[in-house]
Amino acid sequence: MGRNGKTARANALGTFALAITLSAAWHARAQDPKALYLKMAPLDRYLMEKNGEIALARSAAPESISRNAEVMVLGRQGYETVVKGKNGFVCMVERSWTSGIDDPDFWNPKLRGPICFNPTAVQSYLPLTIKKTELALAGRSKAQMFDEIKTSFANKVLPPPESGAMCYMMSRQAYLSDHDPHWHPHLMFFAPQTDPIAWGAGLPGSPILAFDDTPDRLTVFMIPVGRWSDGTAAPPM
Repeated sequence: MGRNGKTARANALGTFALAITLSAAWHARAQDPKALYLKMAPLDRYLMEKNGEIALARSAAPESISRNAEVMVLGRQGYETVVKGKNGFVCMVERSWTSGIDDPDFWNPKLRGPICFNPTAVQSYLPLTIKKTELALAGRSKAQMFDEIKTSFANKVLPPPESGAMCYMMSRQAYLSDHDPHWHPHLMFFAPQTDPIAWGAGLPGSPILAFDDTPDRLTVFMIPVGRWSDGTAAPPM
Protein backbone atom coordinates (compact mmCIF):
# COMPACT_ATOMS: atom_id res chain seq x y z
CA MET A 1 0.00 0.00 0.00
CA GLY A 2 1.29 3.49 -0.88
CA ARG A 3 1.68 6.47 1.43
CA ASN A 4 -1.80 7.82 0.69
CA GLY A 5 -3.33 4.44 1.44
CA LYS A 6 -1.54 4.19 4.78
CA THR A 7 -2.68 7.68 5.72
CA ALA A 8 -6.25 6.84 4.84
CA ARG A 9 -6.15 3.60 6.81
CA ALA A 10 -4.81 5.37 9.88
CA ASN A 11 -7.53 7.96 9.86
CA ALA A 12 -10.61 6.28 8.45
CA LEU A 13 -13.46 6.09 10.89
CA GLY A 14 -15.21 3.40 9.49
CA THR A 15 -17.19 4.12 8.66
CA PHE A 16 -16.18 6.87 10.11
CA ALA A 17 -15.80 5.20 9.74
CA LEU A 18 -15.80 4.13 10.39
CA ALA A 19 -13.23 6.30 8.96
CA ILE A 20 -12.26 8.16 9.58
CA THR A 21 -9.84 11.11 9.26
CA LEU A 22 -7.20 11.05 6.57
CA SER A 23 -4.85 13.87 7.62
CA ALA A 24 -1.23 13.16 6.79
CA ALA A 25 -0.28 14.65 10.13
CA TRP A 26 -2.06 11.88 12.03
CA HIS A 27 1.10 9.82 12.33
CA ALA A 28 2.83 12.46 14.42
CA ARG A 29 -0.23 12.89 16.60
CA ALA A 30 -0.58 9.14 17.13
CA GLN A 31 2.71 9.11 18.99
CA ASP A 32 1.45 11.57 21.59
CA PRO A 33 0.20 9.68 24.69
CA LYS A 34 -1.94 12.69 25.65
CA ALA A 35 -4.05 12.14 22.52
CA LEU A 36 -5.02 8.59 23.42
CA TYR A 37 -8.49 7.68 24.67
CA LEU A 38 -8.00 4.40 26.47
CA LYS A 39 -11.56 3.50 27.42
CA MET A 40 -15.14 4.53 26.83
CA ALA A 41 -16.21 7.77 28.49
CA PRO A 42 -19.57 8.11 30.30
CA LEU A 43 -22.38 7.66 27.78
CA ASP A 44 -23.77 11.17 28.24
CA ARG A 45 -20.63 12.58 26.63
CA TYR A 46 -21.46 10.80 23.38
CA LEU A 47 -25.10 11.84 23.24
CA MET A 48 -26.56 14.93 21.55
CA GLU A 49 -29.73 16.97 21.71
CA LYS A 50 -32.15 15.28 19.29
CA ASN A 51 -32.88 18.17 16.90
CA GLY A 52 -29.23 19.12 16.79
CA GLU A 53 -28.30 15.56 15.88
CA ILE A 54 -30.94 15.45 13.13
CA ALA A 55 -29.56 18.64 11.59
CA LEU A 56 -25.99 17.41 11.85
CA ALA A 57 -26.88 14.06 10.27
CA ARG A 58 -28.55 15.77 7.33
CA SER A 59 -25.51 17.97 6.77
CA ALA A 60 -23.59 14.90 5.56
CA ALA A 61 -25.04 15.12 2.04
CA PRO A 62 -26.42 17.80 -0.26
CA GLU A 63 -29.92 18.87 0.68
CA SER A 64 -31.34 17.27 -2.48
CA ILE A 65 -30.40 13.89 -0.98
CA SER A 66 -30.71 14.41 2.77
CA ARG A 67 -34.11 16.12 2.81
CA ASN A 68 -35.85 12.87 1.85
CA ALA A 69 -33.57 10.52 3.77
CA GLU A 70 -34.39 8.56 6.90
CA VAL A 71 -32.61 9.97 9.95
CA MET A 72 -31.36 7.96 12.90
CA VAL A 73 -30.09 9.38 16.19
CA LEU A 74 -28.16 7.79 19.03
CA GLY A 75 -30.07 7.08 22.23
CA ARG A 76 -29.20 5.20 25.40
CA GLN A 77 -30.21 1.88 23.83
CA GLY A 78 -28.59 2.51 20.44
CA TYR A 79 -29.62 4.18 17.19
CA GLU A 80 -33.30 4.76 16.54
CA THR A 81 -35.19 6.14 13.56
CA VAL A 82 -36.68 9.56 14.30
CA VAL A 83 -37.46 10.71 10.73
CA LYS A 84 -38.95 8.43 8.10
CA GLY A 85 -37.38 8.67 4.66
CA LYS A 86 -38.60 8.47 1.05
CA ASN A 87 -35.48 7.89 -1.05
CA GLY A 88 -33.84 4.88 0.58
CA PHE A 89 -30.93 6.86 2.05
CA VAL A 90 -30.18 6.90 5.78
CA CYS A 91 -28.38 9.80 7.46
CA MET A 92 -26.89 9.55 10.94
CA VAL A 93 -23.98 10.77 13.06
CA GLU A 94 -21.43 8.05 13.71
CA ARG A 95 -19.44 8.03 16.94
CA SER A 96 -15.82 7.18 17.55
CA TRP A 97 -16.22 3.40 18.01
CA THR A 98 -16.70 2.92 14.28
CA SER A 99 -12.98 3.68 13.95
CA GLY A 100 -10.32 1.10 13.18
CA ILE A 101 -8.95 -0.92 16.07
CA ASP A 102 -5.62 0.96 16.05
CA ASP A 103 -7.14 4.44 15.88
CA PRO A 104 -6.20 6.43 19.01
CA ASP A 105 -9.55 8.27 18.74
CA PHE A 106 -11.52 5.04 19.14
CA TRP A 107 -13.16 6.19 22.39
CA ASN A 108 -12.93 9.96 21.81
CA PRO A 109 -16.33 11.32 22.94
CA LYS A 110 -15.92 14.50 20.90
CA LEU A 111 -15.99 12.77 17.54
CA ARG A 112 -19.07 13.29 15.37
CA GLY A 113 -19.16 11.83 11.86
CA PRO A 114 -22.24 12.89 9.86
CA ILE A 115 -22.79 10.27 7.17
CA CYS A 116 -25.50 9.48 4.61
CA PHE A 117 -25.67 5.92 3.26
CA ASN A 118 -27.14 5.03 -0.11
CA PRO A 119 -29.75 2.20 -0.22
CA THR A 120 -27.15 -0.49 -0.94
CA ALA A 121 -25.02 0.62 2.01
CA VAL A 122 -28.14 0.71 4.20
CA GLN A 123 -28.56 -3.01 3.52
CA SER A 124 -24.94 -4.15 3.64
CA TYR A 125 -22.96 -1.62 5.72
CA LEU A 126 -25.32 0.09 8.17
CA PRO A 127 -25.87 -3.17 10.14
CA LEU A 128 -22.15 -3.10 10.98
CA THR A 129 -22.45 0.39 12.48
CA ILE A 130 -25.53 -0.67 14.43
CA LYS A 131 -23.76 -3.78 15.75
CA LYS A 132 -20.64 -1.87 16.82
CA THR A 133 -22.84 0.63 18.64
CA GLU A 134 -24.74 -2.11 20.46
CA LEU A 135 -21.47 -3.65 21.62
CA ALA A 136 -20.05 -0.31 22.77
CA LEU A 137 -23.19 0.54 24.75
CA ALA A 138 -23.14 -2.94 26.28
CA GLY A 139 -19.76 -2.14 27.81
CA ARG A 140 -17.59 -4.34 25.61
CA SER A 141 -13.88 -3.56 25.44
CA LYS A 142 -12.35 -2.70 22.09
CA ALA A 143 -10.84 -6.20 21.78
CA GLN A 144 -14.16 -7.84 22.68
CA MET A 145 -15.97 -5.72 20.10
CA PHE A 146 -13.69 -6.81 17.27
CA ASP A 147 -13.86 -10.45 18.36
CA GLU A 148 -17.66 -10.33 18.31
CA ILE A 149 -17.70 -8.58 14.93
CA LYS A 150 -15.51 -11.36 13.54
CA THR A 151 -17.85 -13.99 14.95
CA SER A 152 -20.90 -12.18 13.59
CA PHE A 153 -19.48 -12.26 10.08
CA ALA A 154 -18.53 -15.92 10.43
CA ASN A 155 -22.04 -16.81 11.63
CA LYS A 156 -23.66 -14.65 8.93
CA VAL A 157 -25.28 -12.42 11.54
CA LEU A 158 -23.79 -9.50 9.62
CA PRO A 159 -24.30 -9.34 5.84
CA PRO A 160 -21.28 -9.55 3.53
CA PRO A 161 -20.08 -6.38 1.80
CA GLU A 162 -22.04 -5.57 -1.33
CA SER A 163 -20.74 -3.78 -4.42
CA GLY A 164 -22.42 -0.44 -5.01
CA ALA A 165 -22.52 0.56 -1.34
CA MET A 166 -21.38 4.13 -0.73
CA CYS A 167 -21.91 7.16 1.49
CA TYR A 168 -21.58 10.93 1.63
CA MET A 169 -19.40 12.61 4.27
CA MET A 170 -19.55 16.24 3.18
CA SER A 171 -20.45 18.06 6.42
CA ARG A 172 -18.34 21.03 7.41
CA GLN A 173 -19.68 20.58 10.96
CA ALA A 174 -18.08 17.16 11.35
CA TYR A 175 -15.52 16.55 14.10
CA LEU A 176 -13.33 13.70 12.88
CA SER A 177 -10.25 13.99 15.09
CA ASP A 178 -8.69 16.29 17.65
CA HIS A 179 -5.85 17.13 15.29
CA ASP A 180 -7.79 17.85 12.08
CA PRO A 181 -11.47 18.04 13.02
CA HIS A 182 -13.00 18.82 9.64
CA TRP A 183 -10.53 17.29 7.18
CA HIS A 184 -12.16 17.35 3.69
CA PRO A 185 -15.62 16.59 2.31
CA HIS A 186 -15.52 13.20 0.64
CA LEU A 187 -17.41 10.23 -0.72
CA MET A 188 -16.70 6.67 0.41
CA PHE A 189 -17.33 3.48 -1.54
CA PHE A 190 -17.46 0.15 0.30
CA ALA A 191 -16.37 -2.89 -1.69
CA PRO A 192 -15.63 -6.52 -0.92
CA GLN A 193 -11.89 -6.80 -0.26
CA THR A 194 -10.02 -6.16 -3.47
CA ASP A 195 -6.80 -4.67 -4.83
CA PRO A 196 -7.03 -0.85 -4.66
CA ILE A 197 -4.78 -0.62 -7.70
CA ALA A 198 -7.71 -1.91 -9.77
CA TRP A 199 -9.29 1.49 -9.04
CA GLY A 200 -6.05 3.41 -9.55
CA ALA A 201 -6.21 4.34 -5.87
CA GLY A 202 -3.13 5.85 -4.31
CA LEU A 203 -1.29 6.35 -7.60
CA PRO A 204 0.41 9.68 -8.33
CA GLY A 205 -2.20 12.22 -9.37
CA SER A 206 -5.13 9.92 -8.60
CA PRO A 207 -7.96 11.55 -6.60
CA ILE A 208 -8.84 8.19 -5.04
CA LEU A 209 -7.57 7.06 -1.64
CA ALA A 210 -8.10 3.53 -0.37
CA PHE A 211 -7.46 1.29 2.61
CA ASP A 212 -8.06 -2.33 3.43
CA ASP A 213 -10.38 -2.78 6.42
CA THR A 214 -9.70 -6.43 7.22
CA PRO A 215 -11.86 -6.73 10.40
CA ASP A 216 -14.87 -5.41 8.49
CA ARG A 217 -14.02 -7.45 5.36
CA LEU A 218 -13.95 -4.32 3.23
CA THR A 219 -11.84 -2.25 0.94
CA VAL A 220 -12.87 1.37 1.34
CA PHE A 221 -12.30 3.88 -1.45
CA MET A 222 -12.43 7.58 -0.64
CA ILE A 223 -12.75 10.46 -3.08
CA PRO A 224 -12.31 13.98 -1.68
CA VAL A 225 -14.58 16.57 -3.29
CA GLY A 226 -14.23 20.32 -3.68
CA ARG A 227 -17.32 21.54 -1.84
CA TRP A 228 -19.08 20.98 1.45
CA SER A 229 -22.69 19.79 1.41
CA ASP A 230 -23.91 23.39 1.75
CA GLY A 231 -22.18 24.29 -1.54
CA THR A 232 -19.33 26.33 -0.08
CA ALA A 233 -15.79 25.69 -1.26
CA ALA A 234 -13.62 23.30 0.72
CA PRO A 235 -9.88 23.81 1.26
CA PRO A 236 -7.63 22.19 -1.34
CA MET A 237 -6.06 18.82 -0.59
